Amino acid sequence: MPMNTTSSKPDYGIDAPAVLRNLFLFGGLCLALGLLLPPVVHLGPVVLNTRPTFLFPAFFLLIEGGLYLLYVKVGKFHHRDRMLAQHPWSGNEKVLDVGCGRGLLLAGAAKRIKALNGTGHATGVDIWSTEDMGGNAEAATLHNLELEGVQSICTLLSVAAQDMPFEGDSFDVVVSNLCLHNIYDRATRARALEQIVRVLKPGGVAIISDYKKTGEYANAFQAHGLKVEKQWGGMLSTFPPLTIVIARKTL
Repeated sequence: MPMNTTSSKPDYGIDAPAVLRNLFLFGGLCLALGLLLPPVVHLGPVVLNTRPTFLFPAFFLLIEGGLYLLYVKVGKFHHRDRMLAQHPWSGNEKVLDVGCGRGLLLAGAAKRIKALNGTGHATGVDIWSTEDMGGNAEAATLHNLELEGVQSICTLLSVAAQDMPFEGDSFDVVVSNLCLHNIYDRATRARALEQIVRVLKPGGVAIISDYKKTGEYANAFQAHGLKVEKQWGGMLSTFPPLTIVIARKTL
């Protein structure tokens, strides 16, 4: 998907575009087969009832595709606001977005800082994989930050979550959405979680959202002495259903 740097509205991309494409592709294929094939097809000794065989999966795939598209276009903005509402903002926070993508959470945090006329700053790190988000690129993120009017209080770094270069106790708030599960090796993922704990200031909060492995994240944070709670994402605003892990580092 080409990046449009001339757009006048921020574009936060499509999360996992291949998943969305496949839901509609296979759902549409099953629908076509269910409608176009004869009701009963004989394949040697096998009798295939095509209507239930193809129309049932078509229904589920297309419904899931529609819910996922709703999340991509609308729901993730509500989910971002829900995540950021877990912290009482003063405007002076140093914020880190791990796997910032095209900057949805990053810009959201920076806008809260700016609205409070604070001295805070937001930093985003990513490796900008186009497999995980359509049109993902550092230039696209910068463009969105410019359109949101927060580029002056934001910094972007191309660095992996497990290799963050920041000093310890650097950030008041660390956020991340749909990032850490993309680190497929568990040991490497554990290092990324350790990095989040390391750079988080005492009294700070990590707000991590994902659709899987959130129990692993919670256990890792608890093992490092953080106070952890979990919340479900909105039933209608997230698909697949997301869980928010909120981990607070004691003073």
